[in-house]
Amino acid sequence: VVVNPYSQKQLTEHSFLREFSESVESEELVWHRDRKDRSVKIIEGEGWKFQNDNRLPFTLHKNDNVMIRAGKYHRLIKGTSKLVVEITES
Repeated sequence: VVVNPYSQKQLTEHSFLREFSESVESEELVWHRDRKDRSVKIIEGEGWKFQNDNRLPFTLHKNDNVMIRAGKYHRLIKGTSKLVVEITES
């Protein structure tokens, strides 16, 4: 059984709210690929970073929007607070 490092609430057919706890283990935030393109809006979170494959990580800030292309490797790097994002799939 795979246990996700986040909790999630469906908002619409194509969007959901996802929350990562400040107590999530860094080892749980693994490199992965998504099946669909996703637009990710940062709702809250301090010190979290996002990294695409072959790119340097960058800090996420409230109201940032990050576009993640389907099939591209990426990961989150743990911050100092919980992270809440709104994800819209296309």
